[in-house]
Amino acid sequence: MIASCLCYLLLPAARLFRALSDAFFTCRKNAFLAKSSSPQVDGDFAMAPRGPDQEECEGLLQQWQEEGSSQALSTVSEGLLVDKGVAESSLAHLMDNPGEQDAASEDKWSSRQLSDLWAAENLEESFPEVLGEEPLPEVEGPMWAEVPVQTGPQYADCAVLPVGALAAEQWEEDPAVVAWSIAPEPVPQEEAPIWSFEGLGQLQPPPVEIPYHEILWREWEDFSTQPDAQGLEAGDGPQFQFTLMSYNILAQDLMQQSSELYLHCHPDILSWNYRFANLMQEFQHWDPDILCLQEVQEDHYWQQLEPSLRMMGFTCFYKRRTGCKTDGCAVCYKPTRFRLLCASPVEYFRPGLELLNRDNVGLVLLLQPLVPEGLGQVSVAPLCVANTHVLYNPRRGDVKLAQMAIFLAEVDKVARLSDGSHCPIILCGDLNSVPDSPLYNFIRDGELQYHGMPAWKVSGQEDFSHQLYQRKLQAPLWPSSLGITDCCQYVTSCHPKRSEKRKYSRDFLLRFRFCSIACQRPVGLVLMEGVTDTKPERPAGWAEPVIEEDISEPEPDFPRTVGTIQHCLHLTSVYTHFLPQHGRPEVTTMPLGLGMTVDYIFFSAESCKNGNRTDRRLCHDGTLKLLGRLSLLSEEILWAANGLPNPFCSSDHLCLLASFEMEVTAL
Repeated sequence: MIASCLCYLLLPAARLFRALSDAFFTCRKNAFLAKSSSPQVDGDFAMAPRGPDQEECEGLLQQWQEEGSSQALSTVSEGLLVDKGVAESSLAHLMDNPGEQDAASEDKWSSRQLSDLWAAENLEESFPEVLGEEPLPEVEGPMWAEVPVQTGPQYADCAVLPVGALAAEQWEEDPAVVAWSIAPEPVPQEEAPIWSFEGLGQLQPPPVEIPYHEILWREWEDFSTQPDAQGLEAGDGPQFQFTLMSYNILAQDLMQQSSELYLHCHPDILSWNYRFANLMQEFQHWDPDILCLQEVQEDHYWQQLEPSLRMMGFTCFYKRRTGCKTDGCAVCYKPTRFRLLCASPVEYFRPGLELLNRDNVGLVLLLQPLVPEGLGQVSVAPLCVANTHVLYNPRRGDVKLAQMAIFLAEVDKVARLSDGSHCPIILCGDLNSVPDSPLYNFIRDGELQYHGMPAWKVSGQEDFSHQLYQRKLQAPLWPSSLGITDCCQYVTSCHPKRSEKRKYSRDFLLRFRFCSIACQRPVGLVLMEGVTDTKPERPAGWAEPVIEEDISEPEPDFPRTVGTIQHCLHLTSVYTHFLPQHGRPEVTTMPLGLGMTVDYIFFSAESCKNGNRTDRRLCHDGTLKLLGRLSLLSEEILWAANGLPNPFCSSDHLCLLASFEMEVTAL
């Protein structure tokens, strides 16, 4: 009888405790789900807080049973009032402090919480015979998904969310899902590769929604049907057309030295064998006639790149950086389209000059286009192709300007024709300067006033205006001993050396006919009658000539402008650095996730009057004409592709590709 009464009294209290336990753990699960649905979650994993362990739960249950039994036996006659006290005491132990007993716990709960507890007493549910062995029931709700805990002891605090209906909706809106979209076709989850990241265990990407090649799709922008400055359509008369690619392919040594920049990449896609295969596929796909490469590692060039490019029909020239650097620049061309006239490597290092103590280099080639024999007696002007990689340091704009001055002086020398004009020029490379920066404007506009300018502002890569000390450019930027004028020309180009071969007139030479040396018989002279047997007689009144010393003044120093540098190559950029269809700027690289443009292709184009404004996109006859270009991408698109490099693009730069046309003239 006593046992039946005890069970009858304990039944409502057990139901109440069961509801309280479910509500407590459900709140913790919902809190966990609210954290795991944050857009900052990287991949399909989340950290779950550890709930009360098994020993703590068993202790709470045992304490509740002892407390409830003792109070029930002593107050059987009081009925359900005792049950409420037991439930309230147990709730206080569970929520406030399980180790302390509080009889007056009702004051600590709000009326809304207590009303929920009273409603939980009416749950029609049979009391389990063994409370500790029954699992918690599944709570239905829109915010809950089952969380299977990993079995590994190392990751006891981690839980992996399955990709169900709710997770799929979150992944579609989460930008992280696109970062995993690296395969051209969806991969079933059970067959997807497991990628291991240091400190994060085994991660499995969610199913791919967008094919990777569609994310990085680049369109070809065709300008061949647009009229030129004279209104002539392309193709009116014979034309020589070719394509040129400029590409910083990321030297493996440099990537390993700055590994912190590539933590977002899986190690497999950073291996040289994987990257080399991808790079060669890009070269074969776009098939340019001229290929300008930067950050070409020397051993990779001679062992793999040069043999492979030679098999593709290229002739290659390479210039390694000076000092102990292992990478350099390369220019490759197809001998079926061009014939080499000269190749000129450029070194920016000058011993003894602090301004030019860096190991960057450039390479300038003069190529003669080859026209088909069927066109008859025609000619095409030579083409100057210049490729360089300028210093990266954002703080040293003075070094960048000095390097560019040397490079432009070499281009001026190679491209200069006999009449003083220049042949068509293409200047490309990684200039480590952003659009509309002073260095960029100097190349495009041909003039820069630099005196007093902060050195960091030259390239525009970073803003150091907040720093107290700022290096400022002073005039002259480089010493006269460098041999380069402020117009970025070699001094010998402006003031040719005097010819060593002197030209003497007949009258001048006759003055020395009867000089003392001429009247002496040379030793060993063979005596010949009528020829060498007579001694020359000096005429009366003949005076010994006086040989005047060369007292000509030394060559004067070339004039220097005050704080201004110029060049006369008339260059303009292939790209506009803005994507009008997206309303975003173009980017060619993403260091540390920040997109910017530092790679360029400049080409010769005389500025022409287009109404009331000057448009450098328009060009005169005899110069290069831009026919098309490969579009660049925005920062948002590259973010969606997990940045650079990625499994599709194996460099931290995008390649630049443009098509040009040169006029063919009849002889």
